[in-house]
Amino acid sequence: MMEKLTEKMEKTENKQVFMNEEEKQTWFDRYNAGVHRQGRIWLLGNLILLLLVPFALGMILHKMPNMNAFLKGFFNVAIIYFPSSLVEYLIYVPMLGSGASYLSFITGNLSNLKIPCAINAREMAGARTGTPENEIISTLSVATSSLVTVVVIALGVMLLSPLHGVFSSPALQPAFENVVPALFGALGLKYFIKGRKFAAIPLVLSSLICVLVPSLIASTSVLLIAIGAFTIGIAFLFFKKGALN
Repeated sequence: MMEKLTEKMEKTENKQVFMNEEEKQTWFDRYNAGVHRQGRIWLLGNLILLLLVPFALGMILHKMPNMNAFLKGFFNVAIIYFPSSLVEYLIYVPMLGSGASYLSFITGNLSNLKIPCAINAREMAGARTGTPENEIISTLSVATSSLVTVVVIALGVMLLSPLHGVFSSPALQPAFENVVPALFGALGLKYFIKGRKFAAIPLVLSSLICVLVPSLIASTSVLLIAIGAFTIGIAFLFFKKGALN
């Protein structure tokens, strides 16, 4: 009798857990639908404002640009930034999730602020990429980063204006130019240590490429695709051989 009662209770608990997971997924689907709806609206509004403001100022000041020159300059820049934008989309969106991606692409500063903040928050929470937990945590971390950035910039403008001459000194420029590499080096170190057997190969290869062909340093988007694909291939080979640890 007790065995039947215990079995019945286990089935009830399993059913309740299943219902909870189902309700959780239903809620998350509704959440994602709302995020995509609002994200598309804000992205479209942001794009309209970016294009509208300069043309509106030109109309008000009666100084409209020459459209032929504008289009020529636009396509010269677009050739460089379109591949970079595509690479950032393919790499960053799976890491951040939908909500954090919309916030990041609207507010900017992905590589030096939003991505490190989201990665650190995910590591602290122990969430895995592609899970609802990662979506929520990444969105909260990127939103917090955006608000903190606005506050820090406002305070910086007010408090650091007297030190403008010091920060614009040529002696300090190399330090400011290497902030992002230093940041990503610190963030990447723990991943290099975790997979040091295969991380050394792409790291050495990319360093040699930059040393032997310095002109490729400016083409980071192309290098990112090539080295990224090579690293994934190396990791897959190590995984198949069971030599990742």
